[in-house]
Amino acid sequence: MWDNAPLLRGIAAALFFFSAVAVLYGAVHYVVHLPQLLPVQSVRLSAAPERVDAEEVLKVVRQEVQGNFFTVDIERLRVSLEKISWVRKVSIRREFPDRLAVQFEEHQPLARWNEAALVNQQGEVFVAETELALPGLTGYEGSSTEMSQQYRQFSRQLAGLNLQLKQLVLSPRHAWQLHLSNDMVVELGRDAMQQRLARFVAVYPYSLGVVPEEGGEAERVKWVDMRYRNGFAVRMREGNA
Repeated sequence: MWDNAPLLRGIAAALFFFSAVAVLYGAVHYVVHLPQLLPVQSVRLSAAPERVDAEEVLKVVRQEVQGNFFTVDIERLRVSLEKISWVRKVSIRREFPDRLAVQFEEHQPLARWNEAALVNQQGEVFVAETELALPGLTGYEGSSTEMSQQYRQFSRQLAGLNLQLKQLVLSPRHAWQLHLSNDMVVELGRDAMQQRLARFVAVYPYSLGVVPEEGGEAERVKWVDMRYRNGFAVRMREGNA
């Protein structure tokens, strides 16, 4: 092999080529990682946040934006920004030569969750503070998405009665209970909830929602159990017959 001149020249050429590539790569890597080369000068928000604290965003950006345009860790910045209250998702892209474009998706609250957190429109639980008057969802861990869907369904069914769903409760045995805006409680149980609520909606204007004579309470019925196949049970408020 050592007497094969063409082979030796080929090996030498290959070694020279790979050495040149390695040197070039090292030089480029060194230059790209110079902090003074194309430093990030600004961060642009695609839209002004409604609920996210702008000062908190600025604080995170100052902590996490390190290096230059090429080396700034976008994934790390995204993760840090998504820890801020009211932030659901963040997308970030580079805008040559010196800017990052940040887009926020904020949580849109649907209800309160177990009196300790909030639920967004996607049924996800998140922690934030709000003074909004929101309905309550009370359920077990992992049930927030299903409860959000049922809340919308039950609310649509009640809309014709001019009643709002003030609180929705799901027991560990998967039984549903509705607390309405007139302080009436409706038991739907575990099965055929929509059909049972439809029966409640059908009979409410003629019996359950009848307003007593002037001077009486605005509503007489306190609790309705719709789990019976061919009827329902009621409990009256104290002081009513």
